[in-house]
Amino acid sequence: MSDEQNTAPRKAGGIYEHFCEHPGCKKDGGWGFATGKQAPHWFCYEHKAEGKQYTAQQ
Repeated sequence: MSDEQNTAPRKAGGIYEHFCEHPGCKKDGGWGFATGKQAPHWFCYEHKAEGKQYTAQQ
């Protein structure tokens, strides 16, 4: 995304790498959840239900 902050490390080829935000999880966070213009919160497949709950609370 062009408006994405450069806070995540990049893999080879310029792809951003996002890690799951579940405490203690070190997996790739392939699912981003956000409401409005907030920065997305990233979760892995195993914890993506937490992301869905996050957006429901906002």
